[in-house]
Amino acid sequence: MKNISLKYLLALPLAALLCAAAADDTMPALLRTEGGRTVRNARMWERQRRPEILRMLSTEVYGVAPDTPVEAAYETLEEDASALGGKATRRQVRITFRAAGREHRADMLLYIPNSAEGPVPVIFGLNFKGNHGTTTDPAVIMPAAPKSSPRLAPRGDNARRWPYAEAVARGYAVATICKDDFFPDRRDGYAESVLPMLYEGSTIPDSVRMKAVGAWAWGISRAIDCMETMPEIDTRRIMVIGHSRLGKTSLWAAATDPRIAIAVSNDSGSTGASLARGNRGESVEKINTTFPYWFTDRYKLYNGRETQMPFDQHMLLALVAPRPLYVASASDDAWADPLNEMHAAQLCGEVYRLYGLQPLTWRQQRLPAPGATFNGGDVAYHLRQGGHDILLYDWERFMDFADRYFGK
Repeated sequence: MKNISLKYLLALPLAALLCAAAADDTMPALLRTEGGRTVRNARMWERQRRPEILRMLSTEVYGVAPDTPVEAAYETLEEDASALGGKATRRQVRITFRAAGREHRADMLLYIPNSAEGPVPVIFGLNFKGNHGTTTDPAVIMPAAPKSSPRLAPRGDNARRWPYAEAVARGYAVATICKDDFFPDRRDGYAESVLPMLYEGSTIPDSVRMKAVGAWAWGISRAIDCMETMPEIDTRRIMVIGHSRLGKTSLWAAATDPRIAIAVSNDSGSTGASLARGNRGESVEKINTTFPYWFTDRYKLYNGRETQMPFDQHMLLALVAPRPLYVASASDDAWADPLNEMHAAQLCGEVYRLYGLQPLTWRQQRLPAPGATFNGGDVAYHLRQGGHDILLYDWERFMDFADRYFGK
């Protein structure tokens, strides 16, 4: 940005300014195909550029999913129409997957409003510490501790992050599955994950296969499959939320599954909503070193080489278009780099404009004041005061946003 006059800067389009603010002039263009053609409309985006980006992010970062046929069976383990003081039906469902002579299980917890006259919208998110950790409800099944990791989180350990009663009161069902049901969140988690079953006999090279984040996103899609069998759930109105590593997951799930109507990323940081170029928090090298089991082996080739990547996270966000997108940050969460989360949310607006939709309404390069919310466009953003967490404050804003699209 040296030796550039103010007059010249004022003449630049917003996207160009944000590319400069993101650190350098190597930011890959959203609307230019690999062949050098400019994308001028939504049809060209969908037929040419979007498939290029999806293929690139699959191969380089999140993993190429196998086409292994998977059978799924659903068993209701428990149901009670008097949950949450009689305002909700609690349902606990075991999903059993079978493929290539193997079997894998995942358990889903749902709270469904009793007052609704028809199918209701649903908020789905993976959880960190088990379904029992999301609530103090004593009827939620306590799972058996796996032999390789015998310590379970206490009941209700993460309940403050799951405001079931408030969501049900607003007319939303809420559903969740523990991420570890698809890939235990540790370096040696592969053997217990769903991936050995999915890649049995696959010819996909090891270097581009999914790891944890890919497996978690796969699990979100399988949860949607299950909810499609429930007449109480309107699966045309699904909002998927994710915090931190699960925010990375919610974005990738939305990129690959068009049934997700609204995607929410909360404090997702590196390889989530935050641009890698100029990132002042967690770098590509740091995330690949600390969590080598999250992304493809190929992604490690970019350690310390962010400016040479043919992609950045604004491209991931753009894959959600034309569906509504919400990116949330926290003022004290420097590791997730709120400024670069906001920049990516602004940059992806180029694609939303192709559809005649409203990009993020906050157009300045600096962060807004903590507590500010910008949800008037089809890309929304807020900066919560505080640190790395997801709270009722965040949920309320996500639901306010969803209300506009779900007819609430």
